[in-house]
Amino acid sequence: MPEQPFEPERAIAATGMGGAMDLATSEAETLERTPGGPEGTGPQERPRSLWSDAWRDLRRNPVFIISALVILFLVVISLWPSLIASGNPLKCDLAKAQEGSQPGHPFGYDGQGCDVYTRTVYGTRTSVTVGVLATLGVAIFGSVLGGLAGFFGGVWDSILSRLTDIFFAIPVVLGGLVLLSVVTSNTVWPVIGFMVLLGWPQISRIARGSVITAKQNDYVQAARALGASNSRLLLRHITPNAVAPVIVVATIALGTYISLEATLSYLGVGLKPPTVSWGIDISAASQYIRNAPHMLLWPAGALAITVLAFIMLGDAVRDALDPKLR
Repeated sequence: MPEQPFEPERAIAATGMGGAMDLATSEAETLERTPGGPEGTGPQERPRSLWSDAWRDLRRNPVFIISALVILFLVVISLWPSLIASGNPLKCDLAKAQEGSQPGHPFGYDGQGCDVYTRTVYGTRTSVTVGVLATLGVAIFGSVLGGLAGFFGGVWDSILSRLTDIFFAIPVVLGGLVLLSVVTSNTVWPVIGFMVLLGWPQISRIARGSVITAKQNDYVQAARALGASNSRLLLRHITPNAVAPVIVVATIALGTYISLEATLSYLGVGLKPPTVSWGIDISAASQYIRNAPHMLLWPAGALAITVLAFIMLGDAVRDALDPKLR
C-alpha cells in the first residue's frame, strides 16, 4: 500500500487542539536540542581573525611559552637588577682577581676583581635595551619607507629599491668598525643608531612586498571604489593585513641585534667601559680563558640564552602567523 503524505490539517483534526499544541511543543524542543538550528548544521561560531587564531596557537606552543618566560625574566632583571644582585658591578678588588666561585659570589671574580655574577646580571639591561630600541627603530623606519614605496610605487619605489641595494652591499661588522671607531660617546645611542642605519633595508623590503600584496586584495579595491582616501586605505585596510611579516622578522632580528652589540663591543668599537656589557666582559675575559674560564663562561652563556630565546620566540610567532603552515 503506498505511503500517504503527511497532512498537518488532518493531524490537527485527529488529535484536537491539545494534540496540536503537544505537536508544536515537541517540534520546538527538537529544534532546541538540534545544534546550529533546524537544519542541524552544527554550532554557529563567530569567525576568528588571523590574530585570534595566532594567539590561540601560541598559547598551545611550548616553544613560545618557554621563550616568553625566559624573555619576561630577562626584561624584569634588566629593569630591576637589584632584585637578584645586590652588589655594585663597578666595585672591584684586585686582591680577588681571577678567583673562582665563593659563598655569595657564585660566578667568581674577573681579571679586575669585579664580581662576575653582578656584572652578568647588570649586563642584561644594556643588551636588552640596545636590542629592543634598535628593533623598534628599524621596524618603524623600515616599515614606513617600504610601505609608502609599495603603496605609491613609481619613481619613489625605484629609488628606494636602489637605495636598499646599496645598503645591503655594506658588510655590517666592517661598517661598524669604520663608523663607530670615530665615536667617543660611552652611551648606547651611537650603537643603536648604527644598527638602525644598516638594519632598515631588510624590514623595508619585507614591508614593501607585504603592502604590494595587500593592496591588490578585493576589499582594498572595494574601499577605493567607495571613495576611501589613501591614508584610510593604508591605516585601516592595508597595514593590519601587511604587518604580520614585519613583526616576525623584527622579533627574530632582536636577538641578532643583541649579538651584534656584543660583537662590536668585543671588537672595541661598540660600548665602552665603564658601561657594563656582556661583549665588554667577554672581550676582557678572552685573554684569561686558560687560567680562569669562568670569566668567559657566564657572560657568554647569558648572551647565548638571550639570543636563543628571541630566535625561538620569532620562530613561534612565524609559525602562528603564516597561513601556509595551518
